[in-house]
Amino acid sequence: MTQSQQLPEPVWLTIFRLLRWNKPEGRLILIIPALWAVFLAAHGTPPFPLVVVIILGSLATSAAGCVVNDLWDRNIDPEVERTRDRPLASRVLSVRVGIVIALIAFACAAVLAFYLNSLSFWLCVAAVPVIICYPLAKRVFPIPQLVLSIAWGFAVLISWSAVTAKLDSATWVLWGATIFWTLGFDTVYAMPDREDDRRVGVNSSALFFGKYAADAVGVFFALTAGSLAYLSLVMGLHWSFWIAWAIAVIGWVGQYIRLSTPEIPNSIYGEIFRQNVWLGFILLSGMILGSI
Repeated sequence: MTQSQQLPEPVWLTIFRLLRWNKPEGRLILIIPALWAVFLAAHGTPPFPLVVVIILGSLATSAAGCVVNDLWDRNIDPEVERTRDRPLASRVLSVRVGIVIALIAFACAAVLAFYLNSLSFWLCVAAVPVIICYPLAKRVFPIPQLVLSIAWGFAVLISWSAVTAKLDSATWVLWGATIFWTLGFDTVYAMPDREDDRRVGVNSSALFFGKYAADAVGVFFALTAGSLAYLSLVMGLHWSFWIAWAIAVIGWVGQYIRLSTPEIPNSIYGEIFRQNVWLGFILLSGMILGSI
């Protein structure tokens, strides 16, 4: 069968791609801070049903955010090599279908939010405008990754308060660590798109920091490591966490060295992004073992 005779992609698979479930790294990297928070707040042993709700809620919210992003960017994505084949950009799916799918994803997240206490529920509500406005930030704000980081930070606030029904000083330290970490890995994610973003006129932290983008990533990862170290001291985490922390620091140093190398291939940026998923889970294991 020739390429022109190939069967069209099934609708379910197109929707699967719209939700980015074909790229699990981006979904997992949102779940990680939420799990950091729920396990630390519960000192390593949160209720299992709550963990399930947090995971499903993160998946639903992430899916909704991806569709909203693609709706806003449907006329920009065709101009960017990495995004031109997305279902809304390529017009395989209509705007109406995208809006319906986004509403379904938000509805699923809302149903799960009703399982949480009132503080966590209203934090979920507060996160929605940030999620919706992030794609607009790329058009008007020089560092839109900061807006994305704040959206990511809600995962910490919601999950922590779901356990304790309050936010304390340790919560905000973990929130800060998540903000810095997200700024780091999402700046890396934006680096291969710099020329396309400049041409179509959208902002990114990779463009904002210019030739110092790798140094900025290094600073963000250093601030992440420092925040997590301080959090460990405040919460009295055991040696297991420090082993995980040391592995993460070694990983971040290695990533900074690679980013500082002139003329690196674009594939390296995606590799570093995926490495941060593994580092996040290593840290999670250290937090769990260090809390018990």
